[in-house]
Amino acid sequence: MRVLQLVYASRPFGFDAGALEDILAIARHRNAQDDITGALICRHDLFMQLLEGPRAKVTAAFGRILRDDRHVEVSLLWSGDAAARLFPDWTMRDDAVPSWMWSREALAAGAVAGATAEEARQVFVRLAREPHRQGYVFQATRH
Repeated sequence: MRVLQLVYASRPFGFDAGALEDILAIARHRNAQDDITGALICRHDLFMQLLEGPRAKVTAAFGRILRDDRHVEVSLLWSGDAAARLFPDWTMRDDAVPSWMWSREALAAGAVAGATAEEARQVFVRLAREPHRQGYVFQATRH
C-alpha cells in the first residue's frame, strides 16, 4: 500500500523543551489514530518534519501545522507517494539535530529554501538508518 510522504520545514516560535514535549504527546496520540508515522528534527531555529500515511490524513495534519502560530515560515519541501514508510514504528520520532544537518549559518543563508525536494527527502532517508538520538537544542548550535 502506497503512502503519502510530506516534508516541511519551519522556524519554531515560542518553544521550549516542556512545550515541545506537550506537542509531541498530542501529535503522537493523533497520529496513532490517523495511521500517520514520521520524524521530527528540531532545534531552536529549525523544525524539519516528515509525515507519512494516508493522503487525506497527512494533508489534514499539514493543514493544522499551517494554521499553528507556533510555526513561522512554513515551507513545503517535498511531497510524494512512497511504496513503504521510512518510520513505520514511530507515530513521531523525535531526534536531536544530527551533526551532518545544516549549520546555523547555513540556515541563515537560505539552506532550506535552496534545498531541492530530493535533498529534503534524503535527510529523512538518512535519519531512518541512524539510531534514535533524543534531545533538543534550543540554544545556539555550533557546527
